[in-house]
Amino acid sequence: MAETVVITTQDLEPAVRLRDAFVADGLAVELLTAGERIADVAEPVLLVLTGALDQKQARRLLREAATREHLPVIALFDSASAASPAARRALGVAEAFVKPVDPQEVALVGRRLVERQRVREVTGIIGETDAMIEVLERVVQIAPVSSTVLVTGESGTGKERVARGVHALSQRRHRPFIAANVAALPETLLESELFGHEKGAFTGAIGQRKGFFELAHRGTLFLDEIGEMPTATQTKLLRVLEGREFMRLGGEQPITVDVRFIAATNRDLRQVVENGGFRRDLYYRLNVLSIHLPPLRQRREDVPLLVEHFIHETSEQHDRPRIQVSPEAMRILVEHDWPGNVRELANLVESMVVLSPGSMIRPEDIPSEIRDGRRAVHTALPMQLPRIEGGEGGTASPELEFVFRTLIQMRMDIDELSRRFDAYREVHPELTQRGPRWRLPPASAFAQPAIEDVPVIEAAGEPEEAVQEPEEGTIVYRPGMTLREIEQAAITAALGQVKGNRRRAAEMLGMGERTLYRKIKEYGIPL
Repeated sequence: MAETVVITTQDLEPAVRLRDAFVADGLAVELLTAGERIADVAEPVLLVLTGALDQKQARRLLREAATREHLPVIALFDSASAASPAARRALGVAEAFVKPVDPQEVALVGRRLVERQRVREVTGIIGETDAMIEVLERVVQIAPVSSTVLVTGESGTGKERVARGVHALSQRRHRPFIAANVAALPETLLESELFGHEKGAFTGAIGQRKGFFELAHRGTLFLDEIGEMPTATQTKLLRVLEGREFMRLGGEQPITVDVRFIAATNRDLRQVVENGGFRRDLYYRLNVLSIHLPPLRQRREDVPLLVEHFIHETSEQHDRPRIQVSPEAMRILVEHDWPGNVRELANLVESMVVLSPGSMIRPEDIPSEIRDGRRAVHTALPMQLPRIEGGEGGTASPELEFVFRTLIQMRMDIDELSRRFDAYREVHPELTQRGPRWRLPPASAFAQPAIEDVPVIEAAGEPEEAVQEPEEGTIVYRPGMTLREIEQAAITAALGQVKGNRRRAAEMLGMGERTLYRKIKEYGIPL
């Protein structure tokens, strides 16, 4: 059934000229007279309103178009002031032209809207911001060729949707699309999954098995989180991408494949390359064509469109009635940063639709952590850690890398603790106006999760010799003390409180017994 452009006859002269322009561009056209509805037209893909939008027919058609999620609208206005971007958004109009119009220009814009909507339906990518329109245009440009593509963006931005869109719009769309997550595959099985294996190639290989490259022959292979791939496998992947042939594990005959390769990552691969964690030549081989997906916090204007899309999708999936979102609730959703991006928003909308007590989502129906604007404490490192090299030029042992990462995390924990102390002292400014010594809480307080609950006892402004001796179990901090000295004092105080019971002291300090034993010996703490 042919896709049809619907043009109203409110203003007959431009309507006829527009019909001729769209027909010359290869699109079917249906003129809509007064009283007719969009539903009377088969396969409508675009609505063009030629008359004033305050007329009864135009208002009715706009309401009907709003219920059709995939129907863009072009409107012709009599003045430029009426065609402002704010007015277009309020009416749900995608594009606007001021009369008199150039029919060929309107037809060109209409063709682009139709093609863009077709890409949206294929990929499932929703967005009207410039960044997302650029993404859709890149997908259309990249799809017809067979070059390797690198898709970048934070987790939850829709990288696999882009890969599926590239495949669906390419000449390989009737061939297999194989998707795999590198990080989800154990390193010992990754090569077998990618290249396959012969019977007896390793313990447990009871038969021949084809890998992803063979399964995707003449189709598309999509590998997500490519930055997590081990170095040895990176070398073999590079050879396959350059020579288009490989051998199964345990095999003797090379296998030639024709595969469109698409990789994705949420990491800054260029930085990973500089840190030695990813092969430079493989990076350049992957980054032939690239598409970057912006995080949702950088395209907040798309949040209402996404919310409506997910409401429609969830309502149909769970057979629930359509609900509305109040302006106050929508404002909260737009202002949230969405660290999980579109995936997080989709999950939230699904839960609200399923659990909604009525037909309207209000601010009180939104989870408190989003409604109140609270931010979770991020424990992820703010930088890519360099790969530690061993003495023979290989990677360091897992134990050494674990120690290195633990030290980095400890530094971050100390920074977070310092931030919380600063926040507490802002609430109690009198603490910053006294003497040079502060008494910290007993060692047991260090196991508490919130610094706001930890009492800070400060000495008065008398000279140092006038400060009373600390009570038993109290740790005294003096400017210039090292972390080693603080830790020694905390362990000593904890052992004193539990009368030398090392198991209870370890629980109080939040460390393992073996670690505590080692530190007691290291610091020479008497028991």
